[in-house]
Amino acid sequence: MKSVIGTRENIQIIEEYSRGGLKVEILQYEKLLGLNRPSMAQAVYFMEKQNIRVRQVALYMNNEKVTIEKGAMSYFQGDLQMTSGVTLGNAVGRFVRGAVTGEQMAQPEYTGTGTLVLEPSFKHFLVLELAEQESIIIDDGMFYCAQGSVKVKAVSQKNVSSALLGGETLFQCQLTGPGIIILESVVPMEEINIIDLNNDVLKVDGNFAVLRSSTLNFTVERSAKTLVGSAVSGEGLVNVYRGTGQVWLAPTIKVYNSMF
Repeated sequence: MKSVIGTRENIQIIEEYSRGGLKVEILQYEKLLGLNRPSMAQAVYFMEKQNIRVRQVALYMNNEKVTIEKGAMSYFQGDLQMTSGVTLGNAVGRFVRGAVTGEQMAQPEYTGTGTLVLEPSFKHFLVLELAEQESIIIDDGMFYCAQGSVKVKAVSQKNVSSALLGGETLFQCQLTGPGIIILESVVPMEEINIIDLNNDVLKVDGNFAVLRSSTLNFTVERSAKTLVGSAVSGEGLVNVYRGTGQVWLAPTIKVYNSMF
């Protein structure tokens, strides 16, 4: 299927992925050419110097299905049908979770053959492919799109007190493969540290772990065995991940948050 960018040199394909009947392109606008005020030009000049670009996701579907975040659709072309993803069997559960967490009642699903282009964003898009039965839990607000073969559901934290103390929500998004998923991130992949655990323990001071394997056990504990030790270290409580799997850490999130 022909790319949506045509021959426009200002829009570049910076990443491509394919699996089954789905092809994904991450597009990047090299410049914003519609500026009409000096103040806009000044702002965009410094944004471009710091690699702040507008990016967009294009999905090319051949008898395929995708689930996207509500409000993420920009436009689509071809024989595609949109459904809400809500059935009588899951409507009550979605309503209860939404009342507690603010989660969207429904995530749109598009099925068929055609091109689906999602909303442009200054954020970064992280694309990864989950293997069969591979399951991850992602940070709140990161879900953007998933291939139809991926199971998307909200899961409750096993330990409510740990969720609250660790700065996490009571419900998080769990994605189970196989298939391609796209996450929307404040930081680029180059600033994410992937930590592999093999029957090991990882302790993190803060909630900048943006992704973890579902196989890991998450708790919040004192940084030292005693209250005095925690006070001396200056850390207090830390997020603890135990078991075998991966944790994706984005330490620079703290830096970006301190700028605002």
